[in-house]
Amino acid sequence: MRIRYAVALSMLAGSVIGASAIQTLHAQAKPPVYMVAINEITNQEGYTKQYLPTAQKTIKDHGGVYVAAGAGTQIDGSFPKGRVVILRWESMDALNGWRHSSEYEAIRKVGEGFAKYNIVAVDGVKQ
Repeated sequence: MRIRYAVALSMLAGSVIGASAIQTLHAQAKPPVYMVAINEITNQEGYTKQYLPTAQKTIKDHGGVYVAAGAGTQIDGSFPKGRVVILRWESMDALNGWRHSSEYEAIRKVGEGFAKYNIVAVDGVKQ
């Protein structure tokens, strides 16, 4: 009889511990951060050949994921004309880690000769 109580109590304790661990992990899951850039390109050839390949490598190396990229279609308001890029990052810290990395800072100086950058970051929403 004691063995049955011990087994039942152990199962109950395991269930409670497991449920609280799942709840804790769920609460820690944060939505990603999205970076939206509208790059006003002044020299397409230089941008494409001298800046873009290295910049894209630094993004990938720091965990950024391309969600969209291209000319974009303006729907309302007034925005700068240019290439629109949307990247997904795990967190604002990850985005800032890339943005202020020595690799990106070096290629950014090259890119500034070919484009003007307009960038904003926004938190994703929980689904």
